[in-house]
Amino acid sequence: MNEHWDKKTQIIGLLNHSTYVSGEFIAQKVGLSRTAVNNHIAQLADYGVDVFSVKGKGYKLPKPLPLFDETKLINGIENRCFYFNEIESTNAFMLQHAEELKNGDICIAEYQSAGRGRRGRQWVSPYGQHVYASLFWRLNQGMNAAMGLSLVVACSIVKSLTEFGVDALGVKWPNDIYRDNKKLAGILIELSGHTMDECNLVIGFGINMSMSDQHANLIDQPWSDLSSLESMPDKTALITSIHKQLKLDLILFEAEGLTPFISQWQQNDLFYEKEINLLMAPNNISGVCKGIDKQGAVLVETDGIITPYIGGEISLRAK
Repeated sequence: MNEHWDKKTQIIGLLNHSTYVSGEFIAQKVGLSRTAVNNHIAQLADYGVDVFSVKGKGYKLPKPLPLFDETKLINGIENRCFYFNEIESTNAFMLQHAEELKNGDICIAEYQSAGRGRRGRQWVSPYGQHVYASLFWRLNQGMNAAMGLSLVVACSIVKSLTEFGVDALGVKWPNDIYRDNKKLAGILIELSGHTMDECNLVIGFGINMSMSDQHANLIDQPWSDLSSLESMPDKTALITSIHKQLKLDLILFEAEGLTPFISQWQQNDLFYEKEINLLMAPNNISGVCKGIDKQGAVLVETDGIITPYIGGEISLRAK
């Protein structure tokens, strides 16, 4: 960690309490001048960290900022773990270094300056507030063998979240995880290689932990996070658990395909047996969702006929 982030994380640690902390106290503890403390706090705002400032009282975070414990990450994850305070994109980093990586290597960041979601959408990635990670996996069977993989990843994450006491979870085909019917997590899988030969997978995922008000206003859909839980999961323990579960499930997926995961998906499918619109430009397909098949296609029943669809986005049919 460079001094730039070393000082900032020390300041965040001092502010991760319910009371105001004076600038003088911070300066003394961190070994900086008052001016330098002010500069660091101003810079934190550029990374999406809200800091309240009250003259005569000092500084305070609106709510605790959950950060990863780098030492526990490195020691707790069996594979190589690349940890960054800031990075453009964890997916981009892994794709750039794909030839040097082994199955299970993972990149984790506190902040992404160019985080991406599905179809090129921006993934809002303020510092320290959420989980941003990308796991590497090499498939020997080629790109075709990756069909349905986003569903497996969603099942893995849901299983880990459930073990940490997160309730009201659901999945939305093909790559979203919801809590209380609002988006909690997203998955972005990127591939490089050949259709039939060995290909490299980068499995990116983001989980909302504690959304700030300023970033909530940037999101154009209903969202959820984990801050309302009675006890929010420790980020380091959660990502370590997800990493282990993903590795187990990817090995199973390579051996048996999507079949072992279909029942788990169906148990959590928010749209199973509901009327939906499948948005497939320029046309929309309306019908009843019948789950997924062994290739990861969504099954839609229209006029008594069930048809599998690979592309598109689901939205509930308006009543």
